[in-house]
Amino acid sequence: MASTSTKATTTKSILNPVTTLKGHGGSIHSIAYFPDCQRMISGSGDKTTRQWDLKASKEIEEAQDVGEKEVYAVAVSRDGRWVVTGGDDWNAGLKACEVETGIMKTFKGHSQTIFCIDISTDNTLLASGSADETARIWNLETGKLVAGPFKSVGRVGAVRFSPDSKKLAVRLDLGTCLEVWDVQSQKLDVSIGKPSRRGVASSPIFWSNGKNKTIIAAFKFKFSFVADSVSDLDIDDHTKSIYEFDAVTLKTVGAPFEGHTKHISGLALSFDDTLLASASGSENTIKLWAFESRQLLASFDVQNIAFPLFLSPDSCQLVYLTSTKDDHKICICDTPPDILAQARTIARKKSARRDLLNSDATRRPPAGHRRPPISAIPMAPRPPPARDPQQSTFLRLSKLLRFSPRTNAVRNDQHRDPLDFSATLPLPRSLLGNTSTQGRSDMNPGDGSRPLSTTRLSATPPTTFADRIYHPSSWWPVRGGHAQTPIVDVPLAQAKERNAAAGAPKKDKDIVPIEYLDPPSPNPDSQQPVGAVQTSSGEHGGDRSCFCF
Repeated sequence: MASTSTKATTTKSILNPVTTLKGHGGSIHSIAYFPDCQRMISGSGDKTTRQWDLKASKEIEEAQDVGEKEVYAVAVSRDGRWVVTGGDDWNAGLKACEVETGIMKTFKGHSQTIFCIDISTDNTLLASGSADETARIWNLETGKLVAGPFKSVGRVGAVRFSPDSKKLAVRLDLGTCLEVWDVQSQKLDVSIGKPSRRGVASSPIFWSNGKNKTIIAAFKFKFSFVADSVSDLDIDDHTKSIYEFDAVTLKTVGAPFEGHTKHISGLALSFDDTLLASASGSENTIKLWAFESRQLLASFDVQNIAFPLFLSPDSCQLVYLTSTKDDHKICICDTPPDILAQARTIARKKSARRDLLNSDATRRPPAGHRRPPISAIPMAPRPPPARDPQQSTFLRLSKLLRFSPRTNAVRNDQHRDPLDFSATLPLPRSLLGNTSTQGRSDMNPGDGSRPLSTTRLSATPPTTFADRIYHPSSWWPVRGGHAQTPIVDVPLAQAKERNAAAGAPKKDKDIVPIEYLDPPSPNPDSQQPVGAVQTSSGEHGGDRSCFCF
C-alpha cells in the first residue's frame, strides 16, 4: 500500500504492491485488464501471452499462448469478448481471439513490428500502429481492413480512438509528432511536430472521455541530436512534459504537467479524467496528478521500473512493471484512497465553477457588444373629453352627478323656446298643474305679522333634482312680512311682445326650458278647468313661492 499524504507532494514515498505476478521470462511490454477487473492479460519479450487470475494472484496456465516472436501490444474489448495481440511476428499479423469460443482471427497487412493497438468503445473496430509508419483500422467481426493505411511520417508508437470512434489519434517516434485522422474520410485532419526517426516511445495517448475535444500525451516540441545511431541518442532529452491538446487544432490547452526531469516512459489516465499517473524509468519515479488542476498530488520511488504504467478500469489499482536481468514482475498497488478522493474533489469543484461561469447568469456579452437601449413604448395622449357646445349645462351636470334618468325627458337636441308653440294648440301640460296651499302659523299672532305659509304643487313632495327645480317651494319656506311682486298670467303672444319691449335678455341656451322638465302629477282633487287663468295678489302666502331672504 502507499504510505503518503496529499501534502507530501515534493517528498518521495514508496509504493508497496498488494499483489505481485511472476512467470514471464522476459521484459513485459504490455498489459490489459478484463472489464470485471478479475483477470488480466500480458504480453512479453519471452514470446508469450498470459492471462492472470487477480483474485487468486496466479496465472491461468491453460490460457497461455506461445508465439514465434516478441509480443509488444495486448488489448481486451470493453465487453470482454475479444483479446487482441500484436508484435514482432508481423508475418502472422494481428491475432484476435474470441474468449468464449476460442475462435482465432488474423489481420494481415503490416510489414514491420506492430507496436500498439486499440479497440473502439463500441467493440467493433481495431486500430494498429507499426514501425512501417502506417496505422490501419480493421473490422473485428470480419477481420477486413476498413480504413487505411494512414501513411505517417514516422514510426507509430501509440494509437487511440476518440470516444465516438470517428477520429484516430497517432503519436510518432519518441513523442515528437502527433496526428489526428478522420476514420470515415481517411484523411489527415491536423498534425503537429516532426519525427525524430531515432526510435519509438511506448507511452500511450488518451482522449478526454466523452468530450472528443482534447488529447493527452507526453510530448517534446523542440529537440536536437547529432547521434548516428539509436545507441548514441540521449533518450532522456525527450518528452519530459505532458500536454493536453485541442483535438481540432492541436494547440495546447491549459498548463502542462511539469515535474519530471527525464524521459516519461509511462502514462495512465483514470476513466473519469480526474487522476493522471506518469512514470519515468530513468528517474525511478511515479507521479500522481490532479488532472483538472495540474496539481502534483504524490511522488513515489520505484526501483527497476519498466516502461508501461496502467490504472484499473475503476482507477482503484495502479499497476507498474519491473524488470531486471532474471526477474520480471507485474506489481499491483492500491491507488491511495486520499489521493484519489482529492483528485475527484478538485475535478468536481472545477466542473461546478466552469458550469457556473458558462451559465446564462454569469455569461458576459462579447467584447465591444453593447446591449441595445430599451425603447419606451409610445403612448398616445388621451384626448380631452368631447364637449357638445349645444348641450345644456344641466344635462352635463346630470351626467357628472349621475342623476336618475327620466324616461319621458325631452331630448337636448330639441332647441325651441318654451313658449314657442301655436296659439291654436292647448297649453302645455306643465302649465296646467293645479296648486294647493297649506298654511301654518309659525309666528306669534300678537305681533301683527301675517301667518307664514308654504306652497306645495302636489300632495307628494318632489324627490328628484328636476322636480325640485320645478318646485322651488320645496327648497326654501316662504317668509312672511315681505311684499311679493304680483304675477299675472297673460296670453302668450302678449307676453312675448311685453318681454321684448321691456328689453328682456334673449334666451340663454344653458338654462333648461321648463318644458324640458316633467311636470308634477296634477292633483286629483283639483276641479280647476283646463283653460283657467289665475292671478295672484302679489303678496306673500299666495300661490307662488317667495325667494326673499
